[in-house]
Amino acid sequence: MFILAYGSIFINIPSTSTMNFEITAKDVMGRIGKLKTPHGIVETPTIMPVINPNIELIPAGDMEKFGTQILITNAYVIYRNPNLRENALEKGIHGLLDVEIPIMTDSGSYQLMIYGDVEIENEEIVKFQAEVGSDIIVPLDIPTPPDSDYDTALKDLMITVEREREAKKFKGNSLLALPIQGSTHIDLRRKSAEEAVKVGGDLYAIGGVVPLMDTYRFQDVIKIILEVKSILPSNAVVHLFGAGHPMIFSLAVALGCDLFDSAAYALYARDDRYLTPNGTKKLEELHYFPCSCPVCMRYTPEELREMEKDERARLLAEHNLYVSFEEIRRIKQAIKENTLFELVESRIRSHPNLLGAWRLIRDYRDLLDEYDPSIKSSFFYTGVESCYRPTVKRHQERVLNVEIERNDVTISSDEGELADFYLKAPFGVVPAEMMESYPVGHSEIPESLEEEAYRVAVEGLLKFLLSNPSKRFLLRVDSRWIKHLNNLPNNVVVECLDRRGDLDLQGLDT
Repeated sequence: MFILAYGSIFINIPSTSTMNFEITAKDVMGRIGKLKTPHGIVETPTIMPVINPNIELIPAGDMEKFGTQILITNAYVIYRNPNLRENALEKGIHGLLDVEIPIMTDSGSYQLMIYGDVEIENEEIVKFQAEVGSDIIVPLDIPTPPDSDYDTALKDLMITVEREREAKKFKGNSLLALPIQGSTHIDLRRKSAEEAVKVGGDLYAIGGVVPLMDTYRFQDVIKIILEVKSILPSNAVVHLFGAGHPMIFSLAVALGCDLFDSAAYALYARDDRYLTPNGTKKLEELHYFPCSCPVCMRYTPEELREMEKDERARLLAEHNLYVSFEEIRRIKQAIKENTLFELVESRIRSHPNLLGAWRLIRDYRDLLDEYDPSIKSSFFYTGVESCYRPTVKRHQERVLNVEIERNDVTISSDEGELADFYLKAPFGVVPAEMMESYPVGHSEIPESLEEEAYRVAVEGLLKFLLSNPSKRFLLRVDSRWIKHLNNLPNNVVVECLDRRGDLDLQGLDT
């Protein structure tokens, strides 16, 4: 009856390997990759714990036991301390911290954001980072705060771009991370990414978002990430500065971020705060630890509260690291299984602002479609957000390629009756021959669905009907579909499969 031109769609994505970065697995926009540095290969996504050489809550040498592959420290803090500077120049940054794993150094931009000025020049701090053997160096960018006026953000951005160009001259054997700035002005973020690509970095670091995350402005964060990703090459390594809470990791990885730096593990611990993948708990409010890390298995919340502050902070910091790296491993497994969407859709329910922010992906489905694998093993519906996955849009576009030989065609919402096509939320029209194939045949969808799922399915139905104006369609649906079937073309007859509820067929061509 049909000539199926449904087929496979091959997406032209630029090469996923560079001299320093090889992608080994992908899902959504996230990926597992191998980043080559002078001190070894780092598997991404991962976290870089922040080490303050002046105040080491957990020594750098102990970090590997938590799963740490790479550290980050502040070159400006080291440079400003004569003793630390002398030791770093003599021993190298790895000798100073007594580790052999890769180290990224920041330039002092955080201090610049906090205090408004730093007593150092860009060339000076870049050369220092290269001289002490940093694996990844960062120029002294200008982190413009959110909501800054446009002219200020543009001026800061142009200074940052000039400093990036300068840094490339002095980076030596180190990898170069180029910051992406522009405040909350999306066009400036795009411009910053364009200019950074022209300079050519080994990594691209999205900066200036910590104040947004601190105030739960996740919509702004997601917009910035996605707009930047739309400019960067698909194989560019992306570092999201200051994203150190595990509740944000899965979302950020799904949007294509590869590296995170975490000072949160220590800052929160000093404030008696306990990290979880779903948010932050105060130690004083905990009766039980919802975790099986070594700290939580050895102590009770009450025992920690009775300890001296320094010891308590160290143990909480250890827990915070354990739970952070556990979440990274969970994300990597989800990428391998192609279930990253499902993981993200569970995590975003930990905060209303995360839930609302993630729904912005409906405006970027074309971008996600460029990255997300076209074939997976399953489609688990977890809520309205599942309707916005590229798989749904991709299916609705592919079914338009199905060529129909006969003139009279039946579409039914009842999979138990014989029909030519079936109507299934949220996918829309499904050829009978494709009911056992991915994505529909591999989907798990509840009987009771949100109205949005029906609306999205009907959008696909209308496109299909309009693409076949010469055919006559009998549309047999149950009452759940009726109120969504507005403005159907004249070549459609609607029959209701049941009479539950008050059916209003006015305006339908029956």
